Amino acid sequence: MALAFDEFGRPFIILREQEQKTRLRGLDAQKANIAAGKAVARILRTSLGPKGMDKMLQSPDGEVTITNDGATILEQMDVDNQIAKLMVELSRSQDYEIGDGTTGVVVMAGALLEQAQKLLERGIHPIRVAEGYELASRISFEHLERIAHKFEFSGADAEPLIRTCMTTLSSKIVNRCKRSLAEIAVKAVLAVADLERRDVNLDLIKVEGKVGGKLEDTELIYGIVVDKDMSHPQMPKQIEDAHIAILTCPFEPPKPKTKHKVDIDTVEKFQTLRQQEQKYFDDMVQKCKVIYFCIFFCLNIVLFDRVFDGDSLDWDTVYESSGIGEPITYTRSKKRKEASPSSSSRKASRTTTTSRKGKGQLGKGRLATVVEERELVDEELEDEEVGDEEEGSTSLEDDDIDEDEDNYLVEDDYDVGATLVICQWGFDDEANHLLMHRNLPAVRWVGGVELELIAIATGGRIVPRFQELTTEKLGKAGLVREKAFGTTKDRMIYIEHCANSRAVTIFIRGGNKMMIEETKRSIHDALCVARNLIRNNSIVYGGGSAEISCSIAVEAAADKYPGVEQYAIRAFADALDAIPMALAENSGLQPIETLSAVKSQQIKENNNCCGIDCNDVGTNDMREQNVFETLIGKQQQILLATQVVKMILKIDDVISPSEY
Repeated sequence: MALAFDEFGRPFIILREQEQKTRLRGLDAQKANIAAGKAVARILRTSLGPKGMDKMLQSPDGEVTITNDGATILEQMDVDNQIAKLMVELSRSQDYEIGDGTTGVVVMAGALLEQAQKLLERGIHPIRVAEGYELASRISFEHLERIAHKFEFSGADAEPLIRTCMTTLSSKIVNRCKRSLAEIAVKAVLAVADLERRDVNLDLIKVEGKVGGKLEDTELIYGIVVDKDMSHPQMPKQIEDAHIAILTCPFEPPKPKTKHKVDIDTVEKFQTLRQQEQKYFDDMVQKCKVIYFCIFFCLNIVLFDRVFDGDSLDWDTVYESSGIGEPITYTRSKKRKEASPSSSSRKASRTTTTSRKGKGQLGKGRLATVVEERELVDEELEDEEVGDEEEGSTSLEDDDIDEDEDNYLVEDDYDVGATLVICQWGFDDEANHLLMHRNLPAVRWVGGVELELIAIATGGRIVPRFQELTTEKLGKAGLVREKAFGTTKDRMIYIEHCANSRAVTIFIRGGNKMMIEETKRSIHDALCVARNLIRNNSIVYGGGSAEISCSIAVEAAADKYPGVEQYAIRAFADALDAIPMALAENSGLQPIETLSAVKSQQIKENNNCCGIDCNDVGTNDMREQNVFETLIGKQQQILLATQVVKMILKIDDVISPSEY
């Protein structure tokens, strides 16, 4: 950068961009990109398999993460190189789509890049290499479908699912409890799965953890666990047959949106303000426990004797005739006005019928209105008056009923039945005190996601306003209890025996926070594997047996292609061997010798189930070791790795931004 002046003396800056910019072209650019991809794959190579090593990652704020999950390692790493970022996205894509195999897909991509570098040095064009890789990936994809096996399972017999999840957990730090954790994962998936549609919604499975206890204390709860406690320490800790009101409206007095100030200069004003606030909170609590419903019976008619009994309404007859439900005793209030000479001589006879919305709503406590249906028969008015007197019916005159405001108001208090309130927001101290004295337990500051899960599990509805709270919107749970842990004051709310068991919680215990976080990641992988098997119950055998079998098939198919692509196809076959070699190396075995022996055994016995004996069981047959992997997971690994490698090989010019 230099400073110069024009003919008028105005300064301007000259940037020597060529000296500051770095640019790589052709083979140099491709080699640099391949080196970056190989560097990332080399980091994850030692974490592959059941004997893989863990990585310790420290964040800028000092938080430490210990894991061997490929997606987590790359997510925590601070990567600047753009090609290395592609490898990070590759692992993330595998995690989002399949949930397992995030380490293997990066190792596979690194092996393909390493083989491609050898071909580029021999003068083969990158496009031809990419085309050969594409052909080889199709061959591998089809071969995997041929060697796949179908696993039949049901809700009663989930052993195949458990064995496959155990394979996933065997490479994690929690492998000593892999049987129990696999059973928990499979039971959780089957609880929320729709086996007819072969669909699983993992959002209905909540994974919660609490430091303390042993890993063996991890349990599956058919309900929801909330990391909260009761809002008041004197509230009951256990509620049976709970009716839960799920609220998103706070127990707080309304706050004006404009600036305001209240001046209190006397004791009377303070008492008035306090009474108003107390009444406001008391109304809130009442709306949770009691709903007031009114029946407006609009009449300016003459009813028959079967409805009227003297001067009072026979409501039992009304209920029986209308089919509303069980009769309830009501009180009637009648609006009257002074009779006028012009109106006292008029009489009307009308027929009234009752209608309602929804069967039995009054009996359930909903706000209901009995609507009158008027039928004026002016031609038969006088005949009906005579007929009413003959049949002994009572006629109402205008001095008894207001013709304009002739409403019979029937009021009753009906208990909504809410025995627990779960609120997204906080409680005012006054409201909390009233809730405790009204014997209405409450939980506050519950997150929105947890509220949705509670609503799904209990069959309730999230209510945004107190006025909308009705009996039908309450959730139901057989047992709600508060549980304390250890000698600390940590408490959690258990909501169990829910009306809808399609929402479950996996509650993890561990010695420290890092252990719990790693267990959560391991459980997530097991849940994803079980979900994939429900969607597609095809499996291939693990231990590198599928990669070795594909390598043999791709090597045999290379001779069918006469062009330069056959070199790339053979290179693809060599890259497939990188997975079993890494497994053998991480298990302390001689990689080349072990791979050669297993490949020879597969060819001689025509047994594509032979793999690397990582656990030193004594047999290479993965069927006997019960080591399985999902077919779609293995196919996705090959396809994603091939796509990323093709993208990297097609880059021949890298222009870096200017550096000042």
